[in-house]
Amino acid sequence: MFRADLHIHSRFSRATSKNLTLRSIASYAYIKGIQLVGTGDITHPKWLEEISDELIYNDQTGFYQLKNPLTPQDILAQTNIHINEVSFQPQFILQGEISCIYKKNGATRKNHQLIFAPTIDEAKKLNAKLSQIGNLAADGRPILGLDAKILLELVLDSAQNFDLQNYLIPAHIWTPWFSIFGSKSGFNSLEECFEDLREEIFALETGLSSDPTMNRLWSALDNCTLISNSDAHSGENLGREVNIFHSAPTYQSLFDALKNKNDLLYGTVEFYPEEGKYFADGHRNCKICLLPGESRKYQNICPVCGKPLTIGVLNRVEELSDREKPRITNKQFESCIPLKEILSEIYHLGVKSKQMHAHYEKLINLLGSELDILQNVPIQQIAEANASLAKAIQAMRANSIQKICGYDGSYGKIKILGS
Repeated sequence: MFRADLHIHSRFSRATSKNLTLRSIASYAYIKGIQLVGTGDITHPKWLEEISDELIYNDQTGFYQLKNPLTPQDILAQTNIHINEVSFQPQFILQGEISCIYKKNGATRKNHQLIFAPTIDEAKKLNAKLSQIGNLAADGRPILGLDAKILLELVLDSAQNFDLQNYLIPAHIWTPWFSIFGSKSGFNSLEECFEDLREEIFALETGLSSDPTMNRLWSALDNCTLISNSDAHSGENLGREVNIFHSAPTYQSLFDALKNKNDLLYGTVEFYPEEGKYFADGHRNCKICLLPGESRKYQNICPVCGKPLTIGVLNRVEELSDREKPRITNKQFESCIPLKEILSEIYHLGVKSKQMHAHYEKLINLLGSELDILQNVPIQQIAEANASLAKAIQAMRANSIQKICGYDGSYGKIKILGS
């Protein structure tokens, strides 16, 4: 099993941890059990300089890795977690995110697009073109007055080596404010957004507030591979969602798997969509959270303040979907609750408390990485380390949970029944 988190950010993006260095990202990726992680923010000049200084290209995989390999001392310094040895070196894929804001078909459009480059040189060539449109140094996720179709053209035209190309994948496609299908500024089809280049869109990032079951209710997405990533703004949030490959891919085989839907890509690990902060409709300030049927009764108007509701992902999926049941595919997915959230429920501790950290560190040393514990470690083995945790993970794996929906920028809550 090979895990890949293909969308994160660096400390040069707004509202991100200032501790997000490449060595910190690698350290957290190791603790989480992620073999391949995005660099984030390749359009930012200073971050790309750090990438050039600290990473080295791996000819065998087409990815990058730390020039000076990760050590237990690094992991302790970055995560405050003691481990005895490092069993693998996380690799990096060159990745960034562009915020496109523009007018099209009589409406203001705001959508985020993921971009990937095979090499630092190719990233620099792409940046040279994008820097003519906007200030790339202003933010790790730059805002450009650029039609998403034109961005796609620039991404496709930039690479000179047709064996190792640049790629674009729409990010968190249902988020109300900044996505291609978002209720506030999105489109009703991929064709409306990308026009004659629609066939170049082979994969879509589902985002934290949706999962494959929801997306497969809409036949228009049938020929797209669905991927899931953390969109992490801190090391702690790496791996909230990840992609699972049967074996270690190369840069080219990874994108071949996404384009051709072959068996190299096994599936995804998902956030419970109800926990996502835009799952349901509502108004955070009014403390109003509504499911789509309830919103329709109010004609999408807040019953407290009388203003339009923020329409969430579930409502928007229902609006565009054309199936009663999701289409069945060969890609698997499972939903997981972050380990510290489970421990918080068991011990009634804050996720950032010292006691919580001690419990977490002990489990990592006894059982392995966080995602291994959540996904793969046998329940009996977990029980030998922590009986309460074993009971909780068994319940999670059986989907014996209670869901409190997120809405209008406020995260939901997933509780394990009987824990």
